[in-house]
Amino acid sequence: MIKGIDHIGLATDDPAALAPFLTALGLRRDDAGIAREYAVSCEFWSHPDSQGQPAVELVSPAGAESAVTERLAKQGPGLYHLALEVDELEVELARLRAAGFVQVDASPCAGARPGMRVAFMYLRKPAATLIELVEYRPTGEPAAP
Repeated sequence: MIKGIDHIGLATDDPAALAPFLTALGLRRDDAGIAREYAVSCEFWSHPDSQGQPAVELVSPAGAESAVTERLAKQGPGLYHLALEVDELEVELARLRAAGFVQVDASPCAGARPGMRVAFMYLRKPAATLIELVEYRPTGEPAAP
């Protein structure tokens, strides 16, 4: 089941340059990490009264093979994905595939936050939208299968 919006991802090659603008909007940086499978650095920003969600995630390259490098080269910075928190990642992947979404990842990967597992799906038409499904597990559990 989809529990709600976890974050909105913005692709950028210069997250530090966005910091003053996010601060002016009343947001603060809550968390940061690297999603190694995707070679991306992630910063999570949210309103102080929101308990961190939904957040704005700044996604930037963290290596030569970064998943976001080609996107930045072709389209420049901007809206990258919509992330939805789910209670059972594999169940939602199957349900959304049946609804016409294309699964991007062969299997879920570790995300940038502790206990975070993610998988991306794509809906070409009518909106050309990249969707990230996010599942959180207690930090003592493995982040990916």
